[in-house]
Amino acid sequence: MDERLRFIFARRSIREFTSEPVSDEDVQALLEAAMAAPSARNEKPWHFIVVRDPETIAQLAKTHRFASPVGRAPLCIAVCGDPSESEYWVQDTSAATENILLAAAALGLGTVWIGVHPKPEREAHVRQVLGIPEGITPLNLIAVGHPAEEKPPRTQFDASRVHYERF
Repeated sequence: MDERLRFIFARRSIREFTSEPVSDEDVQALLEAAMAAPSARNEKPWHFIVVRDPETIAQLAKTHRFASPVGRAPLCIAVCGDPSESEYWVQDTSAATENILLAAAALGLGTVWIGVHPKPEREAHVRQVLGIPEGITPLNLIAVGHPAEEKPPRTQFDASRVHYERF
């Protein structure tokens, strides 16, 4: 594991959080990191909904059976995209999501990516809870908080998945 990239290897899915709130400064840093992501033709088709309200977070935790970590986090960021702005909105918002996850790890915060798109029932639930207008698609929810569990940095490098020159 290359120590220069330790902040990347430190990014782990955290599903247990303390009750300590995430500071406004950290939220701003996460959103700035998100919007530093590459996007096709620089169209930036993303929208971010920052949720702190415990009742709303509890509703988002009911999105599907794997969304429960959202309910244990003091903060949730819904990452959404506008397909009318870019045919590459999924790739662009995914890049923004990964930037949030990496920035959070660098700040000592824990996160977990909760998938929403492409499941219509999940999209409908999140859209209803957050008042997202038609035409904007929720890609995922990111539970964010101070970790209440520790996971060591790791790489999942698998040389059998690497091909040079040709498959």
